[in-house]
Amino acid sequence: MHHHAVDKGSPVDFALSPAATDALARLRSFMDEHVYPAESVYAEQRRASIAAGRPHDLPPVIEELKTEARTRGLWNFFLPEVSGLTNLEYAVLAEEMGRSGSIAPEAMNCAAPDTGNMETIHLFGTPEHKARWLEPLLEGHIRSGFSMTEPAVASSDATNIETRIERDGDDYVINGTKWWTSGAADPRCAIFIVMGKTDPSASVHRQQSMVLVPRDTPGVTVVRDLPVFGYTDQHGHCEVRYEDVRVPVTNLLGEEGGGFAIAQARLGPGRIHHCMRAIGVAERALDMMCERALSRTAFGQPLADQGVVREQIAESRMAIDMARLYVLKTAWLIDQVGAKGARGEVSGIKVMVPRAVLEVIDRAIQVHGGAGVSDDFGLASMWAHARTLRIVDGPDAVHVRTVAKQELGKHRT
Repeated sequence: MHHHAVDKGSPVDFALSPAATDALARLRSFMDEHVYPAESVYAEQRRASIAAGRPHDLPPVIEELKTEARTRGLWNFFLPEVSGLTNLEYAVLAEEMGRSGSIAPEAMNCAAPDTGNMETIHLFGTPEHKARWLEPLLEGHIRSGFSMTEPAVASSDATNIETRIERDGDDYVINGTKWWTSGAADPRCAIFIVMGKTDPSASVHRQQSMVLVPRDTPGVTVVRDLPVFGYTDQHGHCEVRYEDVRVPVTNLLGEEGGGFAIAQARLGPGRIHHCMRAIGVAERALDMMCERALSRTAFGQPLADQGVVREQIAESRMAIDMARLYVLKTAWLIDQVGAKGARGEVSGIKVMVPRAVLEVIDRAIQVHGGAGVSDDFGLASMWAHARTLRIVDGPDAVHVRTVAKQELGKHRT
């Protein structure tokens, strides 16, 4: 893609192409006709599998939805080469999918971490990697994990990573412990992308590499699943131990020492997807807030007529719209100048969007009263998962640091 210089203050254009407009319309009817009705089925199937002691089995309704989505051509939107969509256009679709975050993204084969992993193998994998791992991932037959974060170090600074990837003849030998490897508890998880140090003596950003590690490789142990505020995800976020794990040197992604560059390529667009899905969650929470306010009476009038509730609704509407504009502007900028040229903005949305989304969900919880913190409405779970967004893909502090650096850079002579 050719990136030309663009003045960040120049007029932005959020118009969707006819193809994207059509995709959005088809996505919305799929959501209305199939996804929303499947939510209660999904919840019931999850409850049953948890009760049966198999909390990470995929609820069968998801496979039905995947079949339906493929029939409708709602599949692999996240990969520009397949979908023909810009980052901006995919962002608009991601928001819609985010409204039903446990179901819709996977139904359309657009769920993290597989999206980022597929993109990584697509960009940096060999023909063999693509045939063995990318094809079944694109088909939705297997799932994958991304092993970067570690329990023993402050992973906000990825140079801290201690996992060792050492060359031994035609093999790499991997030793280390990772955690928050999303997807690792799913029985369908077949492949991990592991980041570790190949050369501790190299310059700081050339020490790391990424290698493909099949889940069934001897020495790979999924130690435990980590719940989020007590919630257990179907796909799991796991602690994974790598003990003398041997893979052929050909399992290297890209080049030795290229781990950082790959991580950056993977995370730019991925942060757009996260933020837009989160905005979909906030929209859903605002819908619920309004419905609740109109259906409940207190002190002789509907809650919706109470000034304090109206203020919460208005503040939520404005916060969501501001957040969305910031993300769309950033997606548009990536389309114009690439992820590198939009670094400050990508960090900015990563701080501001979760902040806005959490405020909106919190107000929705408040308007629901005790029901809001129960599991009856899903708001508690929405809040818990949105809260993780202030940590995943780099905590707030790291992104604030990036924004400050960019800003000061304009004034340094």
